[in-house]
Amino acid sequence: MQIHAVTILGANGTMGRNIAAIFASFGSAQVYLVSRSIEKSISAKEKAYKSVRAESVKKKMIASDYSQLEKCVEKSELVFEACAEDWEVKVDLHSRISEVLKKINDGKDRVICTGTSGLSITKLSELYSEEQRKLFMGMHFFNPPYNMTLCELTPTVYTDRTVFNEIFKYGKDTLYRTMVEVKDSPAFLGNRIGFQFINEALQMAEQYKYNGGIDYIDSILGPFTGRAMAPLVTADFVGLDVHKAIVDNLYENTRDYAHDTFILPDFAEQLIKENRLGKKSGEGLYKTIMHESGVKIRQVYDIEHGNYRNVMKYKFPFVEEMISAFREGDYEQGISALINNRSQEANICCNFLLKYILYSLETARDVGYDIHSADDVMAAGFNWCPPLAMIKAFGGIEAFQKLCEERLDSDMLNKVHFSELVEEVEISRYDYRRFIKAKY
Repeated sequence: MQIHAVTILGANGTMGRNIAAIFASFGSAQVYLVSRSIEKSISAKEKAYKSVRAESVKKKMIASDYSQLEKCVEKSELVFEACAEDWEVKVDLHSRISEVLKKINDGKDRVICTGTSGLSITKLSELYSEEQRKLFMGMHFFNPPYNMTLCELTPTVYTDRTVFNEIFKYGKDTLYRTMVEVKDSPAFLGNRIGFQFINEALQMAEQYKYNGGIDYIDSILGPFTGRAMAPLVTADFVGLDVHKAIVDNLYENTRDYAHDTFILPDFAEQLIKENRLGKKSGEGLYKTIMHESGVKIRQVYDIEHGNYRNVMKYKFPFVEEMISAFREGDYEQGISALINNRSQEANICCNFLLKYILYSLETARDVGYDIHSADDVMAAGFNWCPPLAMIKAFGGIEAFQKLCEERLDSDMLNKVHFSELVEEVEISRYDYRRFIKAKY
């Protein structure tokens, strides 16, 4: 499919402007940045340019506003909506796009995509005419899209399969995305797996608040476990309000065995009420303050006392052993140090990783079309060690199966038909050593 021009609606948002840069740079497309004002679109253009640092890209982006919507859409082969995750906002905008398309009515096919991370693609498509909805699909990029290459593409029951396949190929071959087809399900695949892990880590922080809470759990699940960023640091990076929207949606609209792990802890609810949303608001689970000496001090929210304190440097023997082994390139010994250490912290770590694998594989069954899709979404969307690769790190399928049967609740294993699930496991296309870091 040849896409020469793209209209981005909601271009002044972080995702909108960064996705615009992807279409302009990798796709070499003319990109119309549509915001509520020209000034916002000009600002978005400057910020998008800074994310790719290419003058040619800057020339391809044209600042526009909604008064120019018809003209922008008329010139485009693809219209991409990247507005706020609010149903009423989406309905208003897609209804408007539909009317514009009816007005243009020039016989030219235009693909309409939404970048929503959790709202129903099918319901949004029904705002369009029967002919228009055939060209409608979800196209969910991950933040920041220049670094995270995942793109979840979601068809509806109305989507023309030929057009869908062409967009899938365009994303893969032209935009250089890791394309994964997913079903129209709450949070799709990547966020459902990732935010289940993160929210359970929040719950564990509350459970172990007398041991340290937030930074205690993050220290147990750091880079040595195969993730670029500790889970609760990730929640702060994403924004606690965004995290809440995702897990609330999952709690309301899913009913799998991990249902209760989507309940947001009370302390996180309180932080959101106080507008302590994370990095974007200056404080959340963590914050940085400037000492009078000029030294930056990293602080963490103390759940027990309801205030901030300095981040502690935890030293766990099992982590020291793992990191030491990884530095020598002995990954087998490093994982053995985790498995064989029966301290509280090692047990928490090991069980989290086993449950992560299990939930990823089970969710891939439900939301994806291929067991490898779980690997792709976690590697390319979160930069976490993929679940199938993590099985290899644990010594292979037989070792993983034995560990699960020893460590995890039998009721959980029964609910996922564990013996059948492990029979479906295939060798990962990823090397786990790429993700496991020899550091806290």
